[in-house]
Amino acid sequence: MVSNVAAKSGTPAATEGPTPTAQRGRSRRARNALLGWLYATPTAVFVAALFVLPLMLVVKMSASRWPLLAGNQGTNFPDNYEKAVQNRFFADSVVFTLKYTFLATVLLLALGLGLALLVQESSRWRNLLRVSFLIPSALGLASASLLFYVLYSPLVGPLAPVMERLGLSFLGTPNMALGSTLFLIVWRYAGFYMLLMLVGLQGIPAEVYEAARIDGASRWQLFRWVTLPLLRPTLALCTVLCVTGSLLAFEQFYILTKGGPDNSTISVVQLIYSVAFQGQNDLGVAAAVSVIALFALLVINVAQLRAFRSESSGRS
Repeated sequence: MVSNVAAKSGTPAATEGPTPTAQRGRSRRARNALLGWLYATPTAVFVAALFVLPLMLVVKMSASRWPLLAGNQGTNFPDNYEKAVQNRFFADSVVFTLKYTFLATVLLLALGLGLALLVQESSRWRNLLRVSFLIPSALGLASASLLFYVLYSPLVGPLAPVMERLGLSFLGTPNMALGSTLFLIVWRYAGFYMLLMLVGLQGIPAEVYEAARIDGASRWQLFRWVTLPLLRPTLALCTVLCVTGSLLAFEQFYILTKGGPDNSTISVVQLIYSVAFQGQNDLGVAAAVSVIALFALLVINVAQLRAFRSESSGRS
């Protein structure tokens, strides 16, 4: 009856269920979703095994009485954090780490941007300069620290006679030890940040520079009002990477200075290692310092990203 009425009225009859085209679209979406989950599963397993589970264990250890050789001996929630903050090197390590982070970030960003501008402007020696600046980045930080440890050695170092005549030592005083370590870090990472800056510079359209030159902009004005604003996303990335790496500094100080002289170059991560495996041998207190450092790192990175985001939205 319905089909007859529809035929007489000239309107198509209502079909029951989805059409073949809708079914194919639905099955295609389901297949793509399943394929996406399959692609993401290895990464999710990797992150869970090497980050989430260890992080949960560290949080548990920070709230437990956990000697190095005895294992978990029960809950000890507030005491571990109190012992961590009351450690005689805690405040000094925080101040030194912040000082080192500020100096390393300023030096690496300034030198990385300067090198990127140099290799971008240079046409004859461009490839040679890029390779020369990038070679130190291929060396591991521990290997580079050992290399500079021999270079700074007052016994076998090639510069030892010169430093002896000057009455100086690369690692003999707190300021010299910090400066020598910063020189190693700049030598090791300047090429890496140069590469990131160079990618950002090459992403700036040439038409923008041409329009600014037509308006009579000088080289400084081009850099100030064109290069820096358009390079802000790259600068934000480099800043976050540099600050994070500097706050987690360990190898260079452990190999070069071992916290000396007079415990003046102890970083926060080095303090964690010392509390866990030297002196106290207390994994619970070391885990508490780790949790405090992780929380501080998250706060600093979030503050950086918000600062860059608010500055970008204010200029737009």
